[in-house]
Amino acid sequence: MAAISASILLAHPLSSPRFHFPKPKFIPLSPSKLSCIIQYNSFKTHLRNGPPKLRNFVSAPRIAKIDEAQGNEDSLVGEDSAVFLLSKQKISSWLYFTVILGVVLYILDVAWIDNSTGFGKVLIDALSAISDSPEVVMLLLTLIFAVVHSGLASLRDTGEKIIGERAFRVLFAGTSLPLAVSTVVYFINHRYDGVQLWQLQGVAGLHEFLWVAAVDKPKMHLWETGIMRITRHPQMVGQVIWCLAHTIWIGNSVTLAASLGLIGHHLFGVWNGDRRLAIRYGEAFEDVKRRTSVVPFAAILDGRQKLPEGYLKEFIRLPYLTITVVTLGAYFAHPLMQAASYRLHW
Repeated sequence: MAAISASILLAHPLSSPRFHFPKPKFIPLSPSKLSCIIQYNSFKTHLRNGPPKLRNFVSAPRIAKIDEAQGNEDSLVGEDSAVFLLSKQKISSWLYFTVILGVVLYILDVAWIDNSTGFGKVLIDALSAISDSPEVVMLLLTLIFAVVHSGLASLRDTGEKIIGERAFRVLFAGTSLPLAVSTVVYFINHRYDGVQLWQLQGVAGLHEFLWVAAVDKPKMHLWETGIMRITRHPQMVGQVIWCLAHTIWIGNSVTLAASLGLIGHHLFGVWNGDRRLAIRYGEAFEDVKRRTSVVPFAAILDGRQKLPEGYLKEFIRLPYLTITVVTLGAYFAHPLMQAASYRLHW
């Protein structure tokens, strides 16, 4: 179960200093022009106070222009997603990130993965003592991860005020990552246990179709471009597709239990994520919400999301390429992941 999440660096648009427009000169109006302007303003006031049908007729073109402007790129209130500018990258930052990542992985191995020193097997054994059913253990692992992950995410704003952003990020990752590893390893080791509900692996072309379907995934940012034009919650969509593909392919009760738990967790994440964004960004999020959708392509099909010219270029960016390469790498590394999981005996 290769779950891929991408943290995308943002760049703020720079205003261009190259264009300097002269200040408009004040030209006094002649009495005749001034009289025309006064009569025009009086006429507009009369129309506003007129019958409802007349008011609707007069305001219709203006509403159309406003709706048209809402689909314009200049009206975006969210951030441009997946922007990566090499000129803004610092070698020292990447070296710092690499060192921190190495330290985190080493601690994860010693404190959780290694059966002789870690607590990962202790958790699996404790849950297995509750029930010898792999379906129950799978659901319990998913539930524990969901409560901890979503619970800490909900407390992010409060937690960052108390201990700071960096410390809370370490707490969040240091708690969620071990539980995610346990859930993934247990699924790999027990994915063929349980009751076989159906067997479709012999259907010609099914593997290729499901492989194409099970690829996707792009933090707390208010994204509005790129994949967000298609769905406001790409991680949920990617997880649902992954679950459907693996459940159809393996077709047993353990995979079904894992999929139900993961889909339930991500559907809760959709509600909780929108709630947190609304609290942090207020009306700006409501504007983004009106122009986007949870269901893929729904906002595009009903006209709320107007794709700008050349929108496909929003996907030709390094973070999206990185996600694609890592996803393909995870797929072809399945044998290595399975071999590593088998050695843990969880």
